[in-house]
Amino acid sequence: MDLLNILNSVNCTLGFPATLLFLGVALLLTIKTGCIQLRALPRFFYLLKHQNKGHAHGKTISSFQALFTAMATTIGIGNIVGPSLAIIVGGPGALFWIVAYAFFAAVTKFTEVTFAVHTRIKDADGTIIGGPMQYLRAVHPFIANWYGFIMMILFAGWSGTQANTLAGILAKENIATWQTGLALAIIATWVLIGGAQRIGYLASKVVPGMFVAYLIFALSILFKDLPALKDAFYLIMSSIFTPAAAVGGFVGASVFDAMRSGVYNSIYITEAGVGTASIAHALADTNRPSDQGILAMYSIFAEIFLCTLSGLLVLVTGVWQGGEFSNTLMYEVFKLHSPVLGRYLLVLSIGLFALTTIIGNSFNGSQTFSSFFGHKRVRWYYLFVVLLIFFGAQMRVPLIWAMMNFLLTFVVVPNLLGLVVLSFRKPKVMSIEK
Repeated sequence: MDLLNILNSVNCTLGFPATLLFLGVALLLTIKTGCIQLRALPRFFYLLKHQNKGHAHGKTISSFQALFTAMATTIGIGNIVGPSLAIIVGGPGALFWIVAYAFFAAVTKFTEVTFAVHTRIKDADGTIIGGPMQYLRAVHPFIANWYGFIMMILFAGWSGTQANTLAGILAKENIATWQTGLALAIIATWVLIGGAQRIGYLASKVVPGMFVAYLIFALSILFKDLPALKDAFYLIMSSIFTPAAAVGGFVGASVFDAMRSGVYNSIYITEAGVGTASIAHALADTNRPSDQGILAMYSIFAEIFLCTLSGLLVLVTGVWQGGEFSNTLMYEVFKLHSPVLGRYLLVLSIGLFALTTIIGNSFNGSQTFSSFFGHKRVRWYYLFVVLLIFFGAQMRVPLIWAMMNFLLTFVVVPNLLGLVVLSFRKPKVMSIEK
């Protein structure tokens, strides 16, 4: 039995209770907060209207800067590729579970960010320290250390999956996977030793335009064939509680396959339950932790919209029926409908999204590493990240995702248990009323 089979066996065993826990905590927090996803809308619009246009204080950033910084690593390649991977494993019903988990787990993200702001501290030079490790330390130091150690590895692994996705797509353009891995490793090395501001500036100027172009192109494909779009919605709804039948090269999937695949990919897409989005939010210049939590919570609905588009593209065009676990289905969709413009648009979009996400994940991972081993040794972590980027680009797609799912379980479980404890221990922190 090879490593992939071992990991798949372990993930299947852990997947059932873990999926129920992920959904259960999201539902519990939804009930405890009185369905805050809907109840907080007036406060959200108030925050939008009265956003702080002045300068942040000290080493904080404005609430909206924190929001967009966090969204920079969550919106992108996961929204484009994640739904197709979920559908390959779980069938059309997986897209429903992606959206369902994201809706209820919006409260999970609210809770994460609220407690990240509430428990943040300042070190001697005024630098703010906040995020999952900080609020989990308020529950128990062992939980915080466990989470931090696994997350440090997962951050690097996520960079490897970004490289793997981009390498898979560029391989369709006859670019060897090792060449993509080497190029990304070199760029990452340059960024990590001081080029982040230049790359960040370039990305901030180019990525929004590429993202809008992706949306316009995706919508044009979907509305080109309205009957097929209608059939796709029917296929999703009919597969929620009914096993997906075998069709084409797709071998079929159980209801639980759809649920597990949808929930796990939704966590990757939204980071709700992982806690990592709260790291940037902890820097926000705000006096009310719950206000920052509200902003984070509603950002998830942009991610729901984008992943729904990507999932529908895969279903409407029928490419999901090939049956192979591949991260290049969106490339096939765009190439099918626009062999030149669409294909290169997706390649460029994926490249930019992969680069910005690698930067964000590498920085967050290095911060976590420094909290354990000190900043002087952080170059060893940089080396670890760069090696994972290079070799991750060349790994088999099913293997690298099986490894990430394995690690994800051991990160999300302690984070969610800690959030439940905090939500009952300090319920007033989560209040949105003045």
